[in-house]
Amino acid sequence: MWARPESDGAVHVGFTHVPCSYLGDVVFVELPPPGTEVRAGEPIGLVESSAAVCEIVAPVSGIVSEVNPAVEGAPETITVDPFEGGWLLAIRPSDPAEVEALLSVEEYDRFFPSEE
Repeated sequence: MWARPESDGAVHVGFTHVPCSYLGDVVFVELPPPGTEVRAGEPIGLVESSAAVCEIVAPVSGIVSEVNPAVEGAPETITVDPFEGGWLLAIRPSDPAEVEALLSVEEYDRFFPSEE
């Protein structure tokens, strides 16, 4: 999962290039509704594709503030445009330390280099 802190305090969440490369054609996404309390490291939804079913895991604890209607209506957006239009949901974090502990893009790429 990637997690991008936004200027309004929310953290947008989506799949990185690693799971996207394995998913294939995404056919279904199940997201928690806004107002749902989530805990870091716990499953909060599902993405189903032609190749796999993948859990969505919360990168931070907090309250779901928004879900992306684009992926609910066109789930293939998750793999076609994972870092912009294919974001999944936004979480209002309850613990700023969890946000500060997230890997940067550069740190993540050391573990999972992008093919781009």
